[in-house]
Amino acid sequence: MGIKQELGLKIKRMRINRGLTQEQLAEKVNVSQRTMSGIEIGENFVTAETLDKIITALNTTSEELFATDHLKEQKYLFEEIQNDIKLISQNPQKLETLYNIVKSLKKE
Repeated sequence: MGIKQELGLKIKRMRINRGLTQEQLAEKVNVSQRTMSGIEIGENFVTAETLDKIITALNTTSEELFATDHLKEQKYLFEEIQNDIKLISQNPQKLETLYNIVKSLKKE
């Protein structure tokens, strides 16, 4: 997958996770829905100005948008999660929240 497709997919995932339609995001960014569709499928590459507007509209950062942690091998992701759980387990409220998240993921 090329960089345009990877970036487009990440924008689409973030948009969906934030409960926005493609039309709503396009409106916030001041581009047509067709242009936004092209960005999300990797057909169009965004200008720096449009990318800045997308970052603002998605209430995110460039670091989060371009993060590639999801590309790590599963064993490394698992080790990272285990280390995070050890830290979280020291806080009862966070541990309870994590427990609820895991329970909800098991239902899917």
